[in-house]
Amino acid sequence: MRGVGEKAASAGPVAQSGGAIAVGTRLAIIRHGEAFANVDEVIGGHKGCRGLTPRGVAQVEVLAERLARTGELTGAAAVWTSVLPRAIETASILVPALGVPGFERSCAFCERHPGEADGLTWAEYEERYQRRGLPGDDPEFPTSPGGESWIGFLDRAAAALTAAAAANPGRLVVVVSHGGVIDSSMIRFLGLAEHGNIVRLHPANTSITEWHHTGSRWRLVRYNDVAHLAGRPQVRSTEPDWVGVEPPEWVPTDQQA
Repeated sequence: MRGVGEKAASAGPVAQSGGAIAVGTRLAIIRHGEAFANVDEVIGGHKGCRGLTPRGVAQVEVLAERLARTGELTGAAAVWTSVLPRAIETASILVPALGVPGFERSCAFCERHPGEADGLTWAEYEERYQRRGLPGDDPEFPTSPGGESWIGFLDRAAAALTAAAAANPGRLVVVVSHGGVIDSSMIRFLGLAEHGNIVRLHPANTSITEWHHTGSRWRLVRYNDVAHLAGRPQVRSTEPDWVGVEPPEWVPTDQQA
């Protein structure tokens, strides 16, 4: 059963302009609300994703209220989401506030494909795979057999974002997606070295990251905008242990370098 305004899945956006992005094109990437996979610490691929938690739904509803009030993302030429339930549910709630009839979904906007580890808890994954293939580890190694490498994921997600922008010259494109897809835009559009291994990014649930194109390059307008959650501690997600504390062992530190 499809959500509000949800169309059948497609292969992804197709640029009609030879891949060039027109000046004035806007790209807004919204991370999904809090998901059961986040709370239960489960690898949430096609198998492991069970959609949004009640708090995640509340987060998206607060964002929808903001977007309806401010009109900051109205007039989108296209709205895309991944095929994972947490992103689809988020998009379904946001569509009325965006003032569009519906959205399209594509696996091109999915989170990094985990392979056979899909559905495992992170504790089970760490025991079985020693956390190989995660950001901060070998970028050419897949998460698990059958999964994507970090480099392969970054290239796939950035290419999908670029194609969506190129297909809608001078217009606004909204992509309701995942933290890793936002990471891919930061790493590839900003040209960060070592495939982003030099930084640790963490866009919050329902955050907005927005890019404008000058005709020759991307300009970052905002990152991790969660102003709608300010003063609402009851709907904010609990930060991972590594945010604001010592990094876990699998993250290389200056002392380990």
